[in-house]
Amino acid sequence: MRFLIAGAGAIGAYIGARMANAGFDVTLFARGPHLRAMQEHGVQVKSPEGNFAVRPTIAASLEEVGPVDVVFLGVKAHGLPHLAPHLKPVLSPDTTVVSTQNGIPWWYFQGFGGEWEGLRLERVDPGGVIASAIEARQVVGSIIYFATEITEPGVIQHTEGNRITLGEPDGTRSDRIRAIAEALIASGFRCPVTTRIRHEIWVKVLGNSSFNPVSALTRATLAQMARDPGVCSVIRSIMQEVEAVSLKLGMELPISIDQRIAGAEKVGEHKTSMLQDLEAGRPMELEALVGAVVELGERVGLPMTCTRTVYNCTKLLAECALRQQT
Repeated sequence: MRFLIAGAGAIGAYIGARMANAGFDVTLFARGPHLRAMQEHGVQVKSPEGNFAVRPTIAASLEEVGPVDVVFLGVKAHGLPHLAPHLKPVLSPDTTVVSTQNGIPWWYFQGFGGEWEGLRLERVDPGGVIASAIEARQVVGSIIYFATEITEPGVIQHTEGNRITLGEPDGTRSDRIRAIAEALIASGFRCPVTTRIRHEIWVKVLGNSSFNPVSALTRATLAQMARDPGVCSVIRSIMQEVEAVSLKLGMELPISIDQRIAGAEKVGEHKTSMLQDLEAGRPMELEALVGAVVELGERVGLPMTCTRTVYNCTKLLAECALRQQT
């Protein structure tokens, strides 16, 4: 099988490096200084599980890659509308596309059934450009449960975790998802295959829509937010509103809010991806992680008072940060 990491940032480069280290045919597509560093020196991974360096194939354009068997979409959610229309050179009718984005993915309501069938969230897929570029039948969902960051171009720091949950949107255990899971397991990941990927996405959304924007506003780590009574109260209120949205859609959460907060605290002094982006001067995934939940809350008739307040404050923070850079 030929694998492509389309967007080899902190998450994608880590997946690609582990797969290359295990001997799989994997190509990493990236841009800028990170691309040049990986071309010159390979990918260096620093991890509590052991440091290693690999030299997988590094591509500067998708045209030079050609059709592959599996594409991992490694870009942040706000980068996907730009990337998706350019994927045509690497997609064949049999290519599987694995989404790794946080938040509610663009494919979530494709094949959902009922009154919400085919719903498109403008903040996730503006103008429907992603859905137009990637056929629904090609998609396999995933949920990433590990923490990584780019400490310098070509260098990935892995902090904790090694789980990637995979799931077919239709809930089946297909041959293709088994093959992808086996490859990831051979690369050192825990890779359970779930038949309830849509339900489990909401567990991640609970944290993404609460801890991420609050961390940007406070500059606090997961442990600091979870242990501060006042801030944790805000986190809990957002999670309650998000859970109410999921229940409106018939998605009962497999864990409690208390369990979700405790899980975040166990991660320790880790900065969320949104805080990392803010500190690095990169665009934050605000619309995909929080704005989309607010938009969906409006669709199902819920006010989302606390979530909307934090969203509005973080949106202004992002606008102020952008003005300072220009």
